[in-house]
Amino acid sequence: LNAAFNALSATFAVAGLILIKRGAKTAHAACMACATVASAAFLVGYLAYHFTHGDTRFVAQGAVRTTYFLILVPHIILSMVLVPLLLTTLFFAITKRFTVHKKVARWTYPVWLYVSVSGVAVFAFLRFLNHA
Repeated sequence: LNAAFNALSATFAVAGLILIKRGAKTAHAACMACATVASAAFLVGYLAYHFTHGDTRFVAQGAVRTTYFLILVPHIILSMVLVPLLLTTLFFAITKRFTVHKKVARWTYPVWLYVSVSGVAVFAFLRFLNHA
């Protein structure tokens, strides 16, 4: 479920970018709201899961382990950066300060996309490649 929320978030964020480039401001806002809700649902689910089940160790060895951590480490760091960045971007949009919103969103979007897509990848590594 958490991977699905990440995938939804990425999908809505990409759709939102396409829509704003086409000048569809209302549709862009709707997609970005959906992306935000999906991200928030992921965060709640992630915290609830880890609170009740703890962490899942990645036990695979070799190149797959290296690849996993090369994806995971920036995912973790950028996920911590994403929350305040996203809240700032949303604040400027809600307060209709679109010039500043656009400037901040240029940083928020790639971080958000990486965190969402890499979250799905981390899930796939843990679910399908996590064996010794």
